[in-house]
Amino acid sequence: MENKKIKVALLGLGTVGGGVYKLIQRRSESMIHTVGAELEVEKILVHSLHKKREGVDTDLLTTDWKSIVNDPEIQIVIEVMGGIEPAKSMIEEALGAGKHVVTANKDLMAEHGGELLDLAAAHGCDLLFEASVAGAIPIIRPLKQCLAGNEISEVMGIVNGTTNYILTKMFEENMSFEAALAKATELGYAEADPTADVEGLDAGRKVAILSSIAFHSRVQFKDVYTEGITKITAEDIAYAKEFDCVIKLLAVAHNTDKGIEVGVYPVLLGKEHPLSSVRDSFNAVFVHGDAVDDAMFYGRGAGEMPTASAVVGDVIDVARNLQFGCNGRISCTCYQDLPVKPFDEVKNKFFLRMQVKNEPGVLAKVASVFGGHKVSIRRVVQKHVQEEAAELVISTEKVKEYHIKDALRELQKMDSISEISSMIREY
Repeated sequence: MENKKIKVALLGLGTVGGGVYKLIQRRSESMIHTVGAELEVEKILVHSLHKKREGVDTDLLTTDWKSIVNDPEIQIVIEVMGGIEPAKSMIEEALGAGKHVVTANKDLMAEHGGELLDLAAAHGCDLLFEASVAGAIPIIRPLKQCLAGNEISEVMGIVNGTTNYILTKMFEENMSFEAALAKATELGYAEADPTADVEGLDAGRKVAILSSIAFHSRVQFKDVYTEGITKITAEDIAYAKEFDCVIKLLAVAHNTDKGIEVGVYPVLLGKEHPLSSVRDSFNAVFVHGDAVDDAMFYGRGAGEMPTASAVVGDVIDVARNLQFGCNGRISCTCYQDLPVKPFDEVKNKFFLRMQVKNEPGVLAKVASVFGGHKVSIRRVVQKHVQEEAAELVISTEKVKEYHIKDALRELQKMDSISEISSMIREY
């Protein structure tokens, strides 16, 4: 069989783009066997032609997007620039020109994935985005293909390596949040502005994508409740250890009879759960389906080559489809229109830590307030007792979010409660 060439263009040559270029070059000799054709990088869109780039053929570089979208020989466009614009407009133009697109852009797919997938379907094109969630871990393709025979009821995961690294250091080395964040920044896990990571926004975008695919109904980032790890203290970590738990920032999505529940927040997780052993910058996604039961996907969640692995895997998928003329066969799988439940209506268990006056009747008053707001107490621990003050730790049964918030608002008005120090959900 005569060797064919499939030409691709890269949009961006940063950390991920550089990794994609390296991996395509590294696998060049095996592509004819893997794909049935050679894979050739034809052009690379960059901001500047003058920046020094080791190991990259400078003849491939261009600052002219139109030279890519108007090139009939380029069949696959790989977008690794990130951000909403100009990435969105470029992907729209590429799909409109009949080119297939692979992207690692979680921000774009979380907010505009539905319309882009519809556009891809209208033009018979592939739009693949495995690298947008959990780096090297295959999860989007398994949800769309391997687990397609299941009704998925739960997707839950550690999908941000920065926060998992920070919590691991706080738990295992007794670091403060600030010290663990500084170490994460030093190692390159955290950005100069870590807000998107530590406030749960990055994980929120990823769980919007995952829940859309798992539950076949569009979930946007604005639908996701997000809470970060900045309020987790050494005292919280100590109690987690005492209760034989760990604290993880989890992206959690459930498909219920009354709608989709979706959020990102710190969770006290028992050590028997498979996600509790996921350490450092690793990611993992736990899935429950009616046929498969429980399954967990684990691996590197970010980085140059792990993310490049997912991108190139998608490129190979598109190239194989091109060989057999079957592009566009798996597009948007959101065939339902399920409501997203207001987060105040979601039920969770809670770990609460509060500073109270050390005097008779305080616990009875607290219990009375909780009872009045339908909060059932599961466990009470009183420690760090001083002459006039004590620390009260309460674990609750499952309760609606608005009930616990109403109860805490009432408690904060009581003279005998000086501070609500922590409120962490339990799994």
